Amino acid sequence: MAAHLLRLRLDLLVGALRGDTRHRVRVLVGVALLILVVVGVFLGTSRLQAAGVDVSAAVTVVAGSALTLGVFVAAFMGGIDDQLDPRRFAVFGFSPFSVALSTLAAGIISVPVLALIAVGIAVARLWIRLGASVPFTVLAVVLGVITCLLVAKVALALAGLVLPGRRSRELTGVFLVAVLVLVIPVVLFFASLQWHGQVPSALREAVDVLAVTPLGAAWAIPPASLTGAVALPIAIAAATVLGLGCLWVWLVHLLLTTAERPTATRERGGLGWFALTPSTPGGGVAARSLIYWLRDPRYVVNLAIVPVVAVLVVVPLLIVGVPTAYVALVPAPLMALFFGWLAHNDLAYDSTALWMHVASAVRGASDRIGRLVPVLLIGVASLAVVVPLSVSLHGRWAILPAMVGACASLFLCGAGLSSLSSVMSPYAVSRPGDSPFQQPQRTHGGLSQGVVLVGALLLSAPVLWWAWRAVAIDAADAWPALWSGLSIGLVVLIIGVFAGGAVFERRGGRLMEFVEST
Repeated sequence: MAAHLLRLRLDLLVGALRGDTRHRVRVLVGVALLILVVVGVFLGTSRLQAAGVDVSAAVTVVAGSALTLGVFVAAFMGGIDDQLDPRRFAVFGFSPFSVALSTLAAGIISVPVLALIAVGIAVARLWIRLGASVPFTVLAVVLGVITCLLVAKVALALAGLVLPGRRSRELTGVFLVAVLVLVIPVVLFFASLQWHGQVPSALREAVDVLAVTPLGAAWAIPPASLTGAVALPIAIAAATVLGLGCLWVWLVHLLLTTAERPTATRERGGLGWFALTPSTPGGGVAARSLIYWLRDPRYVVNLAIVPVVAVLVVVPLLIVGVPTAYVALVPAPLMALFFGWLAHNDLAYDSTALWMHVASAVRGASDRIGRLVPVLLIGVASLAVVVPLSVSLHGRWAILPAMVGACASLFLCGAGLSSLSSVMSPYAVSRPGDSPFQQPQRTHGGLSQGVVLVGALLLSAPVLWWAWRAVAIDAADAWPALWSGLSIGLVVLIIGVFAGGAVFERRGGRLMEFVEST
């Protein structure tokens, strides 16, 4: 079976170049990009050799850990189709162990895995030149590559079980958001570090922790061989491979004995976000809200205003002479405040579509939670980029927890208060299809806008005070700012969602009258 699968994998590899011109161009461009990455790794490791053992160890462990994590995220959320899906062999009567072992061996013959092996060779070349033990270095590369391969197979199997619609473009969009959230802050952090031939103190502890985790243990073996402390990373890396192998065999058994849910037909039917979100009332509301937030010009304009407001506030501060290091910290909390405020009148944008929620007796909490999903996704993704960028421009990473706490409190408090205000005091907005800049005449509504903004600021006042102390007095106050910000924000969000849900259920008739008359 293994030999047959290897031949089949070779045929699939060659067959990838067949098809129309557009398909061949995509394949060739992807291969070219992988080749460029591998060449860049070889050049980078050559230059890294001159930086010394400490710097090389830090880069190797962190990059190896990020690679392992990235493989899992890409395989689970990237919409990748596993050509050797174990379910395709269910009709042949093979044992789960033989299917797991054969598909794992055949998976080595693929362009990404071959590129991964080339990266491992570059790392081994670096450490052998730095004097590391050759056997331990080879063992490290083998364990690292096998770990990444098993991680990819496990992620694809999990995606096949819990995300049958993973090939949808909506999930690919979520994957891109995850890349923004994970990659950009790390890149900004590394770009801001001052190396001077040594590992910065801000990075040393992270490297020590990653070296004893399943993510980075294999990549920590070569530098550890220089000091003789290789027993622990080898044990952790070997245990990781063994554990992932057992998990892979169990997942193959589960795939071979579980019928696949018929979701492909639904996805071709154009359900989009509805095929991705849970089949619950809150999931349905979330899917509909995501469609509106990403396609309705009225929502898009509201989102575009948030960064504009941040820039408009920063420019006067720079003109009057406020130091750049402090001005850099202003946009992130301001954007967090306005992201939470965006949903303060979201119910009014539904217009007559609100009858679906009322007529189907959707619980108020489900309605409130579903409507917040787009705001939370877009806000978290945006702040994950803006917060590290602000801290990087400020120059002191010790205040990062304070910034996270302040932004979390402002954002979550605003979202919680918005969940309540949108059902208590909605006001007229432009109707569907109208220009987002065409606002109807109204006699009320301004009060709810101000209440949400001022309320979020007042509730976050303790957090902002701790954050100010972390910036101006003692960086140790950053941690109280973080935990108090998360605590206050989550409490206000939960209270706002359930209180708003209760008001929604009690005032359903009046809300219908409101949307019909505006």
